[in-house]
Amino acid sequence: MSFGAFLNLVEIRTKLASLFPFLIGCLFVSYRYHTFNLLNTLIFFASMLLFDMATTAINNYMDYRKATSDEYRRRENIISRQNIPEGLVVFTIISLVAIATVLGISLVVRTDLVVLLAGMVCFAIGILYSFGPIPLSRMPLGELFSGVTMGLGILFLTVYANAYDEGIVNLIWQGRIVVLRADILHLVEIVLVSLPCVFTIANLMLANNICDLDDDIKNNRFTLVYYIGKKYALWLFDGLYAGSFAAILIAVLLRILPPVLLLAVLIILPVYKLVRQFNVMQVKSKTFVVAVKNLVLINAAIAFLLLVAVIF
Repeated sequence: MSFGAFLNLVEIRTKLASLFPFLIGCLFVSYRYHTFNLLNTLIFFASMLLFDMATTAINNYMDYRKATSDEYRRRENIISRQNIPEGLVVFTIISLVAIATVLGISLVVRTDLVVLLAGMVCFAIGILYSFGPIPLSRMPLGELFSGVTMGLGILFLTVYANAYDEGIVNLIWQGRIVVLRADILHLVEIVLVSLPCVFTIANLMLANNICDLDDDIKNNRFTLVYYIGKKYALWLFDGLYAGSFAAILIAVLLRILPPVLLLAVLIILPVYKLVRQFNVMQVKSKTFVVAVKNLVLINAAIAFLLLVAVIF
């Protein structure tokens, strides 16, 4: 497999979706807890990126195997278009998961068992998202699991890898007794900060499923859009962006995020204009990019303003 084919197989261009929760998590833990562990952060980033690439490769491989027509497979699937041998795809997936697992275990050794527990949950969801008799991506759960796992899961683990000794969560295993203790206030803060990431990542999946509704039905993918219809799917699409800005405002009012984050409301207008474009036309080749642009606009604004707060 050429390097270019590998990058296409793992869809490296889509990794912005995991990069932003990571960046925001790094900046938030620096602002909120005044701490930053470079080695833990690098280990987690490498593990996260490798596993994200693995889940994308699994998704492409399962789409290849489950395609109901050769014409669809040749037109839509990167494995067919670039003639990548199935055995090499499987080897690549196993290698990525194995290396990500080793890095994850090394992070557990450097922190505590909470990372192991959270990591296992994220790994399970990531694999079951595309793999198995009924993958999550072929059910009306894809938006929920992709948004929460990447938006909240990555941000939480980024924060925890740097602030595991700040009392956010403690998992104590003594003999037959396992005790899990959590500071609800800290967890609520992390969830609230993660919501723009959760919503914008969920909207990537939602926009994709809206555009692909007809092809998905032909290939036995019955996503959320199939059950609620395009009209309500578009309402949800719009509402998730509104929820992103509402979460920012609430976090600032509760003094979880610094006041400078109020400047993020300035991007409401360009986001609104892009949303209107998608509401008028849902064509993957022309308007799916709306979800990508809005993800970048919203999360880049949060990251930049958090960076300003950390520096000054």
